[in-house]
Order: sequence, then C-alpha cells, then structure tokens
Amino acid sequence: MRVLLDTHALLWTFLESPRLSPAALAVLASTENEKLVSAVSAMEITLKYRLGKLAEAAPFIRQGRLAIEDLDHVPLPVSMDHAALAGSLDIPHKDPFDRLLIAQARIERVPIVSNEKLFDDFGVERIW
Repeated sequence: MRVLLDTHALLWTFLESPRLSPAALAVLASTENEKLVSAVSAMEITLKYRLGKLAEAAPFIRQGRLAIEDLDHVPLPVSMDHAALAGSLDIPHKDPFDRLLIAQARIERVPIVSNEKLFDDFGVERIW
C-alpha cells in the first residue's frame, strides 16, 4: 500500500514520538508499504522551525533528505497538477500546506496518515 504522511506524522515518526496512533504506527512500520513524504512537509517544517514554532524539528532539519531516506520514505515532489488542484479546491480550509497534501492524496490516490479529522470531509482516506 502507498500512503502519504501528513507533516506531523512525518516529524513524529522521525522523533519516535508516542503521539502516533497504533494504526499509524502499524502502517509506518510495515516494510511492504511505500511511505510518501511531500515536499510540502519539508517546507512546512522548515518554515515553522525558522519562525520559532517547531524547535523540536532541529535534528530533522539538520539531516534534511537523509532523514527521509533513513526512515525508508519516498520524497513526493509537488507537481503542477497538485498545485492546480490545491488552488482550485472549493473547501473551507485555508491552510496552504493541508490543501496541497489533500490535493496530492487525491491525485496520487493514496490515504493520508494524519490525526487531522477535518481531512475526512475533503475526499481523502485518512489513517489514524
């Protein structure tokens, strides 16, 4: 199965946080699953760290792409189709990072590993 990680799920995986749900842990632990990490998440983590809102992300940022590879995750770039769908979504959600993740999950036809219940209303399958 292919899955897309929400930004918090990526960071919590890297930090081995107990905040991940049992279902998320099971999906992420399986070597048979392809775990996609959006370029959007790299931007969100880096931006929030720079603004002083995500101090715990320092080790992740220092390792950069190596952190994703060490976790056996696959980078997912943002395509023109992803960006166009994110911009055109007629949903009452303004967070640009979430909009892009929703668009990517829809286009790639993958569930998203996320604790964000609001994703349930936007046409994506959510694992948590």
